[in-house]
Amino acid sequence: MTLVAGVDSSTQSVKVVVRDAETGALVREARAAHPDGTEVDPAAWVQALNSVLDGALESVSALAIGGQQHGMVALDGAGEVVRPALLWNDTRSAPDADDLVAELGGPQAWADAVGSVPVAAFTVTKLRWMARMEPENAQRTARVMLPHDYLTWLLAGRPASAATDRGEASGTGYWSPITGGYRTDLLALALGHDAELPRVAGPSEAVGEMPGGIVLGPGTGDNMAAALGIGAGPGDVVVSLGTSGTAFAVSDVPARDPRGLVAGFADATGHFLPLVCTLNAARVLSATASMLAVDLDGLASLALAAEPGAGGLTLLPYLDGERTPNLPWAQGSLHGLTRANMTPANLARAAVEGMLGGLADAVDALVEVGVQPRRVLLVGGAAANPAVGAVAATLFDVPVVVPPAGEYVADGAARQAAWVLAGGAEPPAWAQVRDGHPVEYAPSPVAEVRAAYARARSALYAG
Repeated sequence: MTLVAGVDSSTQSVKVVVRDAETGALVREARAAHPDGTEVDPAAWVQALNSVLDGALESVSALAIGGQQHGMVALDGAGEVVRPALLWNDTRSAPDADDLVAELGGPQAWADAVGSVPVAAFTVTKLRWMARMEPENAQRTARVMLPHDYLTWLLAGRPASAATDRGEASGTGYWSPITGGYRTDLLALALGHDAELPRVAGPSEAVGEMPGGIVLGPGTGDNMAAALGIGAGPGDVVVSLGTSGTAFAVSDVPARDPRGLVAGFADATGHFLPLVCTLNAARVLSATASMLAVDLDGLASLALAAEPGAGGLTLLPYLDGERTPNLPWAQGSLHGLTRANMTPANLARAAVEGMLGGLADAVDALVEVGVQPRRVLLVGGAAANPAVGAVAATLFDVPVVVPPAGEYVADGAARQAAWVLAGGAEPPAWAQVRDGHPVEYAPSPVAEVRAAYARARSALYAG
Protein backbone atom coordinates (compact mmCIF):
# COMPACT_ATOMS: atom_id res chain seq x y z
CA MET A 1 0.00 0.00 0.00
CA THR A 2 1.38 3.41 -1.03
CA LEU A 3 0.56 6.11 1.50
CA VAL A 4 0.22 9.87 1.12
CA ALA A 5 -0.24 12.61 3.71
CA GLY A 6 -2.28 15.79 3.54
CA VAL A 7 -1.92 18.69 5.96
CA ASP A 8 -4.44 21.41 6.78
CA SER A 9 -2.57 24.30 8.43
CA SER A 10 -5.54 26.50 9.30
CA THR A 11 -6.08 29.57 11.44
CA GLN A 12 -7.00 27.63 14.57
CA SER A 13 -5.17 24.31 14.21
CA VAL A 14 -3.14 21.92 12.08
CA LYS A 15 -4.44 18.52 10.98
CA VAL A 16 -2.76 15.69 9.10
CA VAL A 17 -4.45 12.74 7.40
CA VAL A 18 -2.62 9.74 5.97
CA ARG A 19 -4.47 7.91 3.19
CA ASP A 20 -4.02 5.10 0.72
CA ALA A 21 -2.82 6.78 -2.48
CA GLU A 22 -4.89 4.50 -4.69
CA THR A 23 -8.22 4.27 -2.85
CA GLY A 24 -8.18 7.22 -0.47
CA ALA A 25 -8.86 5.00 2.55
CA LEU A 26 -7.93 6.66 5.84
CA VAL A 27 -4.98 5.11 7.67
CA ARG A 28 -4.35 7.59 10.51
CA GLU A 29 -4.74 11.24 11.48
CA ALA A 30 -3.56 13.76 14.08
CA ARG A 31 -4.09 17.38 15.03
CA ALA A 32 -2.67 20.17 17.21
CA ALA A 33 -3.81 23.69 18.13
CA HIS A 34 -2.52 26.99 16.77
CA PRO A 35 -2.42 30.12 18.92
CA ASP A 36 -5.37 32.47 18.65
CA GLY A 37 -5.06 35.91 17.14
CA THR A 38 -4.65 37.70 13.83
CA GLU A 39 -0.87 38.04 14.15
CA VAL A 40 1.17 34.89 14.75
CA ASP A 41 4.85 33.98 14.88
CA PRO A 42 5.30 31.35 12.12
CA ALA A 43 7.42 29.36 14.56
CA ALA A 44 4.15 28.37 16.26
CA TRP A 45 2.96 26.79 13.01
CA VAL A 46 6.24 24.95 12.65
CA GLN A 47 6.07 23.59 16.20
CA ALA A 48 2.48 22.42 15.73
CA LEU A 49 3.24 20.86 12.35
CA ASN A 50 6.23 18.97 13.71
CA SER A 51 4.12 17.65 16.58
CA VAL A 52 1.45 16.17 14.26
CA LEU A 53 3.96 14.78 11.77
CA ASP A 54 5.95 13.06 14.51
CA GLY A 55 5.07 9.39 14.15
CA ALA A 56 2.53 10.01 11.36
CA LEU A 57 4.81 9.70 8.35
CA GLU A 58 5.82 6.05 8.57
CA SER A 59 5.76 4.58 5.04
CA VAL A 60 4.42 7.85 3.56
CA SER A 61 5.66 8.51 0.01
CA ALA A 62 4.32 12.02 -0.64
CA LEU A 63 2.91 14.97 1.30
CA ALA A 64 1.19 18.26 0.44
CA ILE A 65 -0.05 21.16 2.56
CA GLY A 66 -3.30 23.09 2.33
CA GLY A 67 -3.01 26.35 4.25
CA GLN A 68 -4.91 29.43 5.32
CA GLN A 69 -4.86 31.92 2.48
CA HIS A 70 -3.42 35.43 2.22
CA GLY A 71 -1.23 35.58 5.35
CA MET A 72 1.94 37.65 5.01
CA VAL A 73 5.19 35.87 5.88
CA ALA A 74 8.03 38.37 5.41
CA LEU A 75 11.60 37.02 5.33
CA ASP A 76 14.96 38.75 5.20
CA GLY A 77 17.83 37.91 2.87
CA ALA A 78 18.92 35.03 5.11
CA GLY A 79 15.45 33.50 5.10
CA GLU A 80 14.64 34.54 8.67
CA VAL A 81 11.23 35.87 9.68
CA VAL A 82 11.18 39.67 9.81
CA ARG A 83 8.03 40.05 11.96
CA PRO A 84 5.06 37.95 13.08
CA ALA A 85 2.82 36.95 10.18
CA LEU A 86 -0.32 38.99 9.60
CA LEU A 87 -3.21 36.60 8.96
CA TRP A 88 -6.11 36.88 6.54
CA ASN A 89 -8.45 38.00 9.34
CA ASP A 90 -6.29 40.93 10.43
CA THR A 91 -8.17 44.03 9.29
CA ARG A 92 -5.64 46.74 10.18
CA SER A 93 -4.67 47.11 6.50
CA ALA A 94 -8.17 48.21 5.43
CA PRO A 95 -7.08 51.85 4.77
CA ASP A 96 -4.13 50.51 2.77
CA ALA A 97 -6.50 48.45 0.62
CA ASP A 98 -8.46 51.60 -0.17
CA ASP A 99 -5.26 53.46 -1.04
CA LEU A 100 -4.00 50.71 -3.34
CA VAL A 101 -7.31 50.47 -5.16
CA ALA A 102 -7.25 54.21 -5.81
CA GLU A 103 -3.59 54.28 -6.85
CA LEU A 104 -4.06 51.72 -9.62
CA GLY A 105 -7.09 53.54 -10.98
CA GLY A 106 -10.04 51.98 -9.19
CA PRO A 107 -11.76 48.60 -8.75
CA GLN A 108 -12.06 47.83 -12.45
CA ALA A 109 -8.31 48.23 -12.92
CA TRP A 110 -7.63 45.70 -10.17
CA ALA A 111 -10.24 43.25 -11.47
CA ASP A 112 -8.63 43.43 -14.90
CA ALA A 113 -5.12 43.10 -13.48
CA VAL A 114 -5.48 40.21 -11.01
CA GLY A 115 -9.14 39.15 -11.10
CA SER A 116 -9.90 40.56 -7.63
CA VAL A 117 -10.28 43.89 -5.89
CA PRO A 118 -8.03 43.80 -2.82
CA VAL A 119 -9.49 44.07 0.67
CA ALA A 120 -7.76 43.90 4.04
CA ALA A 121 -7.44 40.10 3.84
CA PHE A 122 -5.14 40.18 0.80
CA THR A 123 -1.37 39.91 1.17
CA VAL A 124 -0.72 42.96 -0.98
CA THR A 125 -2.56 45.21 1.49
CA LYS A 126 -0.60 43.83 4.43
CA LEU A 127 2.66 44.60 2.64
CA ARG A 128 1.49 48.18 2.17
CA TRP A 129 0.58 48.39 5.87
CA MET A 130 4.08 47.21 6.80
CA ALA A 131 5.66 49.73 4.43
CA ARG A 132 3.58 52.50 5.99
CA MET A 133 3.76 51.53 9.67
CA GLU A 134 7.03 49.55 9.90
CA PRO A 135 9.29 50.89 7.14
CA GLU A 136 12.39 49.30 8.62
CA ASN A 137 10.78 45.86 8.50
CA ALA A 138 9.57 46.53 4.98
CA GLN A 139 13.09 47.48 3.90
CA ARG A 140 14.49 44.28 5.47
CA THR A 141 11.97 42.11 3.62
CA ALA A 142 13.71 40.29 0.77
CA ARG A 143 11.22 37.43 0.32
CA VAL A 144 7.47 37.16 0.73
CA MET A 145 5.68 33.85 1.21
CA LEU A 146 2.25 32.65 2.23
CA PRO A 147 1.77 30.33 5.23
CA HIS A 148 1.65 27.09 3.26
CA ASP A 149 4.54 28.18 1.00
CA TYR A 150 6.67 28.81 4.07
CA LEU A 151 5.93 25.44 5.65
CA THR A 152 6.57 23.55 2.41
CA TRP A 153 9.84 25.44 1.98
CA LEU A 154 10.97 24.46 5.47
CA LEU A 155 10.02 20.79 4.96
CA ALA A 156 12.04 20.83 1.72
CA GLY A 157 15.12 21.98 3.65
CA ARG A 158 14.99 25.70 2.76
CA PRO A 159 15.95 25.39 -0.94
CA ALA A 160 17.18 28.40 -2.87
CA SER A 161 13.76 28.84 -4.47
CA ALA A 162 10.41 28.36 -2.74
CA ALA A 163 7.31 27.13 -4.56
CA THR A 164 3.61 27.80 -4.43
CA ASP A 165 0.62 26.96 -6.63
CA ARG A 166 -1.93 28.89 -8.70
CA GLY A 167 -4.59 28.74 -6.00
CA GLU A 168 -2.48 30.31 -3.27
CA ALA A 169 -0.81 32.80 -5.61
CA SER A 170 -4.20 34.06 -6.77
CA GLY A 171 -5.00 35.31 -3.26
CA THR A 172 -1.99 37.60 -2.96
CA GLY A 173 -3.20 40.53 -5.07
CA TYR A 174 -0.01 40.43 -7.16
CA TRP A 175 -0.48 37.26 -9.25
CA SER A 176 -2.97 37.10 -12.08
CA PRO A 177 -4.99 33.94 -12.77
CA ILE A 178 -5.98 35.64 -16.04
CA THR A 179 -2.42 35.78 -17.41
CA GLY A 180 -0.81 33.16 -15.17
CA GLY A 181 1.97 35.49 -14.07
CA TYR A 182 3.09 37.71 -11.20
CA ARG A 183 2.45 41.44 -11.27
CA THR A 184 5.67 42.46 -9.61
CA ASP A 185 4.78 46.09 -10.24
CA LEU A 186 1.87 45.68 -7.82
CA LEU A 187 4.14 44.01 -5.27
CA ALA A 188 6.53 46.98 -5.52
CA LEU A 189 3.60 49.41 -5.35
CA ALA A 190 2.67 47.92 -2.00
CA LEU A 191 6.04 47.10 -0.42
CA GLY A 192 8.05 49.96 -1.89
CA HIS A 193 10.55 47.65 -3.60
CA ASP A 194 10.77 44.29 -5.32
CA ALA A 195 11.09 41.03 -3.37
CA GLU A 196 11.65 37.38 -4.21
CA LEU A 197 8.44 35.38 -4.65
CA PRO A 198 7.83 31.62 -4.81
CA ARG A 199 7.70 30.14 -8.27
CA VAL A 200 4.23 28.93 -9.26
CA ALA A 201 4.38 25.16 -9.75
CA GLY A 202 1.99 23.04 -11.78
CA PRO A 203 -0.94 21.35 -10.03
CA SER A 204 0.73 17.93 -9.83
CA GLU A 205 4.38 18.98 -9.85
CA ALA A 206 6.80 17.73 -7.20
CA VAL A 207 8.50 20.74 -5.60
CA GLY A 208 11.05 19.02 -3.35
CA GLU A 209 11.68 16.19 -0.91
CA MET A 210 11.74 15.84 2.84
CA PRO A 211 14.58 14.01 4.58
CA GLY A 212 13.94 10.34 3.98
CA GLY A 213 12.70 10.90 0.43
CA ILE A 214 9.05 11.95 1.00
CA VAL A 215 8.03 13.83 -2.13
CA LEU A 216 6.43 17.25 -1.60
CA GLY A 217 3.52 18.48 -3.66
CA PRO A 218 3.01 22.18 -4.31
CA GLY A 219 0.14 22.43 -1.81
CA THR A 220 -2.56 25.08 -2.16
CA GLY A 221 -4.92 27.37 -0.28
CA ASP A 222 -7.47 25.95 2.12
CA ASN A 223 -10.51 26.65 -0.06
CA MET A 224 -8.83 25.19 -3.13
CA ALA A 225 -7.85 22.10 -1.14
CA ALA A 226 -11.41 21.74 0.17
CA ALA A 227 -12.77 21.82 -3.39
CA LEU A 228 -10.32 19.08 -4.33
CA GLY A 229 -11.06 17.07 -1.20
CA ILE A 230 -14.81 17.12 -1.65
CA GLY A 231 -14.59 16.51 -5.38
CA ALA A 232 -16.61 19.61 -6.32
CA GLY A 233 -17.94 19.42 -9.86
CA PRO A 234 -20.01 21.53 -12.24
CA GLY A 235 -23.09 22.90 -10.51
CA ASP A 236 -21.70 22.40 -7.00
CA VAL A 237 -21.45 25.53 -4.88
CA VAL A 238 -19.46 24.80 -1.73
CA VAL A 239 -20.37 26.82 1.34
CA SER A 240 -17.66 26.29 3.94
CA LEU A 241 -18.36 27.23 7.55
CA GLY A 242 -15.13 27.48 9.47
CA THR A 243 -13.58 30.48 11.20
CA SER A 244 -14.51 32.33 8.03
CA GLY A 245 -17.39 31.56 5.74
CA THR A 246 -16.80 30.99 2.04
CA ALA A 247 -18.91 30.22 -0.98
CA PHE A 248 -17.09 29.03 -4.09
CA ALA A 249 -17.46 27.00 -7.26
CA VAL A 250 -15.10 25.48 -9.83
CA SER A 251 -15.23 27.35 -13.14
CA ASP A 252 -13.62 27.08 -16.57
CA VAL A 253 -13.20 30.85 -16.89
CA PRO A 254 -11.63 33.44 -14.57
CA ALA A 255 -13.90 35.89 -12.77
CA ARG A 256 -13.41 39.65 -12.87
CA ASP A 257 -15.82 41.36 -10.50
CA PRO A 258 -15.16 45.11 -10.17
CA ARG A 259 -17.67 45.27 -7.29
CA GLY A 260 -15.10 43.39 -5.21
CA LEU A 261 -17.69 40.86 -4.02
CA VAL A 262 -16.29 37.87 -5.90
CA ALA A 263 -12.58 37.11 -5.73
CA GLY A 264 -11.35 35.70 -9.02
CA PHE A 265 -9.13 32.96 -7.64
CA ALA A 266 -7.58 29.98 -9.38
CA ASP A 267 -8.18 26.43 -8.14
CA ALA A 268 -5.75 23.57 -7.47
CA THR A 269 -6.35 21.70 -10.73
CA GLY A 270 -5.74 24.26 -13.48
CA HIS A 271 -9.24 25.74 -13.47
CA PHE A 272 -10.66 28.73 -11.57
CA LEU A 273 -12.42 29.21 -8.25
CA PRO A 274 -14.62 32.31 -8.01
CA LEU A 275 -15.07 32.81 -4.28
CA VAL A 276 -16.85 35.05 -1.80
CA CYS A 277 -15.56 35.16 1.78
CA THR A 278 -17.12 36.43 4.99
CA LEU A 279 -15.16 36.93 8.19
CA ASN A 280 -17.87 35.59 10.48
CA ALA A 281 -19.05 31.98 10.43
CA ALA A 282 -18.67 29.22 13.03
CA ARG A 283 -17.69 31.61 15.82
CA VAL A 284 -21.04 33.38 15.46
CA LEU A 285 -22.66 30.16 16.70
CA SER A 286 -20.13 29.50 19.45
CA ALA A 287 -20.37 33.08 20.73
CA THR A 288 -24.17 32.95 20.76
CA ALA A 289 -24.14 29.58 22.52
CA SER A 290 -21.82 31.01 25.16
CA MET A 291 -24.10 34.00 25.69
CA LEU A 292 -27.10 31.70 26.09
CA ALA A 293 -25.15 29.37 28.41
CA VAL A 294 -25.74 26.30 26.21
CA ASP A 295 -23.51 24.04 24.15
CA LEU A 296 -23.77 23.88 20.37
CA ASP A 297 -26.31 21.07 20.46
CA GLY A 298 -28.37 23.15 22.86
CA LEU A 299 -28.12 26.09 20.48
CA ALA A 300 -29.39 23.87 17.66
CA SER A 301 -32.35 22.71 19.71
CA LEU A 302 -33.27 26.29 20.53
CA ALA A 303 -32.90 27.44 16.92
CA LEU A 304 -35.08 24.62 15.60
CA ALA A 305 -37.76 25.44 18.16
CA ALA A 306 -38.17 28.92 16.67
CA GLU A 307 -40.03 29.72 13.46
CA PRO A 308 -38.18 30.90 10.33
CA GLY A 309 -37.53 34.60 10.71
CA ALA A 310 -36.99 34.30 14.48
CA GLY A 311 -40.13 36.25 15.27
CA GLY A 312 -38.79 39.29 13.43
CA LEU A 313 -35.34 39.20 15.06
CA THR A 314 -32.40 39.67 12.66
CA LEU A 315 -28.71 39.43 13.52
CA LEU A 316 -26.05 41.11 11.40
CA PRO A 317 -23.17 38.92 12.60
CA TYR A 318 -20.28 41.30 11.93
CA LEU A 319 -18.63 40.34 15.20
CA ASP A 320 -15.08 40.68 13.84
CA GLY A 321 -15.73 43.31 11.19
CA GLU A 322 -16.66 41.99 7.77
CA ARG A 323 -14.94 41.22 4.50
CA THR A 324 -17.96 40.81 2.18
CA PRO A 325 -19.48 43.34 2.19
CA ASN A 326 -16.23 45.20 2.77
CA LEU A 327 -16.90 46.60 6.26
CA PRO A 328 -13.70 45.92 8.23
CA TRP A 329 -14.70 48.18 11.13
CA ALA A 330 -18.31 47.02 11.42
CA GLN A 331 -19.75 45.44 14.55
CA GLY A 332 -22.54 42.96 15.11
CA SER A 333 -26.05 44.30 15.55
CA LEU A 334 -29.46 42.88 16.50
CA HIS A 335 -32.51 44.27 14.70
CA GLY A 336 -36.25 44.08 15.28
CA LEU A 337 -36.03 43.39 19.00
CA THR A 338 -39.37 43.46 20.85
CA ARG A 339 -40.60 42.14 24.16
CA ALA A 340 -42.47 39.43 22.27
CA ASN A 341 -39.45 38.05 20.40
CA MET A 342 -36.85 38.37 23.20
CA THR A 343 -36.48 34.63 23.69
CA PRO A 344 -33.44 32.34 23.69
CA ALA A 345 -34.96 30.34 20.83
CA ASN A 346 -35.37 33.40 18.60
CA LEU A 347 -31.86 34.61 19.36
CA ALA A 348 -30.44 31.18 18.54
CA ARG A 349 -32.41 31.10 15.29
CA ALA A 350 -31.32 34.64 14.42
CA ALA A 351 -27.66 33.64 14.93
CA VAL A 352 -27.92 30.74 12.47
CA GLU A 353 -29.91 32.79 9.98
CA GLY A 354 -27.48 35.69 10.29
CA MET A 355 -24.43 33.51 9.70
CA LEU A 356 -26.07 31.98 6.62
CA GLY A 357 -27.63 35.24 5.40
CA GLY A 358 -24.33 36.69 4.28
CA LEU A 359 -23.44 33.42 2.57
CA ALA A 360 -26.77 33.31 0.75
CA ASP A 361 -25.86 36.76 -0.56
CA ALA A 362 -22.47 35.30 -1.50
CA VAL A 363 -24.09 32.60 -3.61
CA ASP A 364 -26.18 35.28 -5.34
CA ALA A 365 -22.94 37.11 -6.17
CA LEU A 366 -21.50 33.94 -7.70
CA VAL A 367 -24.60 33.56 -9.84
CA GLU A 368 -24.11 37.12 -11.07
CA VAL A 369 -20.65 36.22 -12.44
CA GLY A 370 -21.95 33.16 -14.27
CA VAL A 371 -22.06 30.31 -11.73
CA GLN A 372 -25.15 28.11 -12.17
CA PRO A 373 -25.81 26.29 -8.89
CA ARG A 374 -27.32 22.81 -8.96
CA ARG A 375 -26.90 22.24 -5.24
CA VAL A 376 -25.18 23.76 -2.21
CA LEU A 377 -22.68 21.60 -0.32
CA LEU A 378 -22.28 22.65 3.33
CA VAL A 379 -18.90 21.74 4.81
CA GLY A 380 -16.74 22.88 7.71
CA GLY A 381 -17.10 22.60 11.45
CA ALA A 382 -20.39 24.48 11.75
CA ALA A 383 -22.04 22.41 9.01
CA ALA A 384 -22.35 19.52 11.47
CA ASN A 385 -24.66 21.57 13.71
CA PRO A 386 -28.13 20.04 13.32
CA ALA A 387 -29.79 23.43 12.83
CA VAL A 388 -27.52 24.65 10.07
CA GLY A 389 -28.72 22.46 7.21
CA ALA A 390 -32.38 22.90 8.16
CA VAL A 391 -32.06 26.68 8.34
CA ALA A 392 -30.00 26.78 5.12
CA ALA A 393 -32.90 25.16 3.27
CA THR A 394 -34.97 28.27 4.05
CA LEU A 395 -32.36 30.58 2.50
CA PHE A 396 -31.25 28.74 -0.66
CA ASP A 397 -33.48 27.80 -3.59
CA VAL A 398 -31.52 24.66 -4.58
CA PRO A 399 -31.06 21.45 -2.57
CA VAL A 400 -28.70 21.72 0.40
CA VAL A 401 -26.44 18.74 1.01
CA VAL A 402 -24.37 18.19 4.16
CA PRO A 403 -21.71 15.55 3.37
CA PRO A 404 -20.31 13.38 6.16
CA ALA A 405 -18.03 15.38 8.42
CA GLY A 406 -14.42 15.22 7.36
CA GLU A 407 -11.14 17.06 7.09
CA TYR A 408 -11.75 18.19 3.53
CA VAL A 409 -8.79 20.55 3.33
CA ALA A 410 -6.35 17.90 4.54
CA ASP A 411 -8.05 15.35 2.27
CA GLY A 412 -7.62 17.66 -0.71
CA ALA A 413 -3.93 18.08 0.11
CA ALA A 414 -3.57 14.29 0.38
CA ARG A 415 -5.33 13.84 -2.96
CA GLN A 416 -2.89 16.30 -4.50
CA ALA A 417 0.03 14.33 -3.02
CA ALA A 418 -1.38 11.17 -4.61
CA TRP A 419 -1.67 13.04 -7.92
CA VAL A 420 1.99 14.05 -7.70
CA LEU A 421 2.95 10.38 -7.33
CA ALA A 422 0.64 9.07 -10.04
CA GLY A 423 1.07 11.83 -12.61
CA GLY A 424 -1.50 12.26 -15.34
CA ALA A 425 -3.87 15.03 -16.33
CA GLU A 426 -6.39 14.56 -13.51
CA PRO A 427 -6.16 13.82 -9.78
CA PRO A 428 -6.96 10.25 -8.70
CA ALA A 429 -10.68 9.48 -8.56
CA TRP A 430 -10.91 8.29 -4.99
CA ALA A 431 -14.02 6.35 -4.01
CA GLN A 432 -16.10 7.26 -0.95
CA VAL A 433 -13.54 7.80 1.81
CA ARG A 434 -15.74 8.81 4.76
CA ASP A 435 -18.10 6.94 7.01
CA GLY A 436 -21.74 7.96 6.92
CA HIS A 437 -24.07 9.34 4.30
CA PRO A 438 -24.83 12.87 3.17
CA VAL A 439 -27.94 14.55 4.54
CA GLU A 440 -30.03 16.39 1.95
CA TYR A 441 -32.55 19.15 2.59
CA ALA A 442 -35.10 20.07 -0.06
CA PRO A 443 -35.24 23.80 -0.72
CA SER A 444 -38.02 25.59 1.18
CA PRO A 445 -37.05 29.25 0.86
CA VAL A 446 -38.71 31.79 3.12
CA ALA A 447 -38.40 35.09 1.29
CA GLU A 448 -38.95 37.20 4.39
CA VAL A 449 -35.80 35.85 6.06
CA ARG A 450 -33.61 37.13 3.21
CA ALA A 451 -35.62 40.35 2.99
CA ALA A 452 -35.24 41.12 6.70
CA TYR A 453 -31.48 40.52 6.49
CA ALA A 454 -31.23 42.91 3.53
CA ARG A 455 -33.26 45.58 5.32
CA ALA A 456 -31.09 45.37 8.43
CA ARG A 457 -27.89 45.64 6.41
CA SER A 458 -29.20 48.56 4.37
CA ALA A 459 -30.44 50.38 7.47
CA LEU A 460 -26.89 50.53 8.85
CA TYR A 461 -24.66 50.33 5.81
CA ALA A 462 -26.82 51.54 2.89
CA GLY A 463 -26.03 48.67 0.54
